Amino acid sequence: MNEEFIYYLWTYKLLINNLITTQGETISIISTGIRNTDSGPDFFNALIDIGKTRWAGNVEMHVNSSDWFKHNHNDTREYDNIILHVVFNDDRPIYRRSGERIPTLEINNKFDGSLLLSYEILLKSNNSIACANQIHEIKQLDKLLWLDGLMAERLEKKSFEITTLIDKTKGDLLQVYYQKLSRAMGYTANSDSMEYLASITPLKLLLKHKNSILQIEALLYGQAGFFENSYVDLYPNQLSKEYAFLKTKYKLTNMDNSLWRFMRMRPVSFPTIRISQLANIIYNTSGLLSFILEMDNINNVVSILSSSASSYWDNHFRFDAFAPGVQKKLGKSTINVILINTIIPFIFVYGKSKRNAELHEKALNWMAKIPSESNKITREFISMGITPENAMHSQALLQLKSNYCLKKSCLRCKFGHILLNRQIIADN
Repeated sequence: MNEEFIYYLWTYKLLINNLITTQGETISIISTGIRNTDSGPDFFNALIDIGKTRWAGNVEMHVNSSDWFKHNHNDTREYDNIILHVVFNDDRPIYRRSGERIPTLEINNKFDGSLLLSYEILLKSNNSIACANQIHEIKQLDKLLWLDGLMAERLEKKSFEITTLIDKTKGDLLQVYYQKLSRAMGYTANSDSMEYLASITPLKLLLKHKNSILQIEALLYGQAGFFENSYVDLYPNQLSKEYAFLKTKYKLTNMDNSLWRFMRMRPVSFPTIRISQLANIIYNTSGLLSFILEMDNINNVVSILSSSASSYWDNHFRFDAFAPGVQKKLGKSTINVILINTIIPFIFVYGKSKRNAELHEKALNWMAKIPSESNKITREFISMGITPENAMHSQALLQLKSNYCLKKSCLRCKFGHILLNRQIIADN
């Protein structure tokens, strides 16, 4: 038994009828109120008949009524207006600071016991996805509906991260877009470093040199700390010389190049390659964001993002290290990562700020056209019979695993809700 389970019973009105307080007054729940996930009472603005009086106010919940004191509610003014204390076990009467006793509802034996049993089975599961052995019982339509909800959650989460950054940059949408684009190109190993590089090398600075790929690359490699070493090849020496001039001109401070990771990754994903590809995207499409907002066809965006590193990197992965190879273009998987984690969320955010439903629709349609991601989490769900059809579904599964399964938040999950209530129906 935990408080989350009591919240669940209250939210879905799963308590039996004919409820009475521990003082013998009848209780009729007109409205359960609004769940509060911040500090303060657990439910706001409930409407409850207690005895012959209708009360409007807040409701607090605990496993034991004595938890009131463990949580120091007795010293907090905002708990004086509690209209009902809902507990599993009433082991101590609770009073307002005025001395008036707070009505208490003890719910022990006031709900179907099989519900708690089923919930405890999920909590005790050793599977990383608690309902792994039961999820096949859920109808396909219910699965699809919940995946749609999870996708919306994930887009909202990414939107919040973007709007927070926009606020920090005083409304500089293009700079935030550039930082997120850089982060997406860094993959997991170098994502933080790529985003940091973008933060200390503002897009406005790069656009001052938008007609010179040499200067754009010089700024990015220099700020990345790659010119702390000396080189033999002409290309890095040209870049280093150019950066020395620009560093003095703009009074720049570069990052430590030890922040970059090369180990245990494919050479085509080395930061040296990614930085050049980023430079070429900026050089070729300085108005990339506006282009994307105006485009209806996702394939046109893919063409824009299919950027190559500079020709030096056709035969190199690091400075001064010759390695016969091919042109280093952004691959489809990388482009899909950029679309999923940067471009589509930005379209969603922009649409939200402009109250443009068409942009929202475009964001979702584009996500549905991108192939499903293949990773440990999607493979885990596939083994349980949930196969993502596109990136919209795979993103939904990532949201499900990180925000519900790993936290054992089965009571907030639609799958968990369906499985728990199906058990009640079967028992009846």
